[in-house]
Amino acid sequence: MAIEIKVPQLPESVADATLVTWHKQVGQSVTRDENLADLETDKVVLEVPAPVNGVLKELRITAGTSVTSGQVLAVLEEGAAATTATAPVASAPAPAAAKAATAAPAKNEGDKLAPSVRRMVEEQKLDPAKISGSGKDGRITKGDVVEYLDKPAAKSAAPAPAPASAAGAAGRQEQRVPMTRLRARIAQRLLEAQQTQAQLTTFNEIDLKAVMDLRAKYKDGFEKKHAVKLGFMSFFVKAAVEALKKFPTVNASVEGNDIVYHEYYDIGVAVSTDKGLMVPVLRDADLQSYADIEKNIGAYAAKAREGKITLEELTGGTFSITNGGTFGSLLSTPIVNMPQSAILGMHATKERPMVVNGQIEIRPMMYVALSYDHRIIDGREAVQFLVAIKDALEDPARLLLGV
Repeated sequence: MAIEIKVPQLPESVADATLVTWHKQVGQSVTRDENLADLETDKVVLEVPAPVNGVLKELRITAGTSVTSGQVLAVLEEGAAATTATAPVASAPAPAAAKAATAAPAKNEGDKLAPSVRRMVEEQKLDPAKISGSGKDGRITKGDVVEYLDKPAAKSAAPAPAPASAAGAAGRQEQRVPMTRLRARIAQRLLEAQQTQAQLTTFNEIDLKAVMDLRAKYKDGFEKKHAVKLGFMSFFVKAAVEALKKFPTVNASVEGNDIVYHEYYDIGVAVSTDKGLMVPVLRDADLQSYADIEKNIGAYAAKAREGKITLEELTGGTFSITNGGTFGSLLSTPIVNMPQSAILGMHATKERPMVVNGQIEIRPMMYVALSYDHRIIDGREAVQFLVAIKDALEDPARLLLGV
């Protein structure tokens, strides 16, 4: 029996999606719940699972095409067996897609390489078949390419440097790649935030010795009991919640001429993925334990990087935290994630000489930044908000006592 494969119901706020990749071709066997294609919206990547076992009989939509909810993507013959010959495709693939498919190696077909990964592989003239993939279904990630390049064998196999004249000519080559929908949406939202809000950033620094000592003392017992590592983010989330309780305007948002004060604390935590920055939301963070926060952050990060994060998990936050320190950033001015009114930026922890009780000591210091919408948040509130976070982290007992 022939079964039509349709675009899943898209969220109300999403009008259409782009069919990015087919993972199966006409004539190939598929199993129930196996991912047939990836659909990219403005915020997330959706999978199109097979409803039954069978053979893919026909592809109606080519990669790169915009689709809407309920649109037929392909036809699946239930219970059929794969044949060596492939049936013709209703719509021939676009020239660019055909070229990419022809050039793809046998081990890692073109549909297993994300555009950013493909670009790295082509620029470095690498054979994807020699790179071990750590992503879903063995897909190669940017991290896998970097790790491969760090290996001595990869370096020795790299092409010899071209003569100066050839290198100069090669250096003038260009590659034009269209933005993905997600990247385009990120760009749009960042520009919208800067053009709409009166954004300003204030800074402070935090001595993390007390937190680091506390973590070192209890991390083994914490992990044994809760089956999750005790990180620093849970401390910052807890400190942010306590500061937001003291300064509710930082947890508010602007709607027209109204200020909406949120009496709950849904904290967005920025996660970097191959497709761009995503900010999954910790619902009711004030009610979550340290273990809950660490587990949820880890689960959201994994889902975001695997492309399984849902639109609902990315929306509705009241305040955000971003940690550029994981990449070595010492100082930055993060952009507010609208419609929120503020975002906290964490940075790298560095040992620096500090004066403590009249004595110079080496302390683990972190610069923190608060970017905020100056339309509703005054400089005094912003500064005091950061001071509240600083006080809580430099004396973690405050977090347990709520003072």
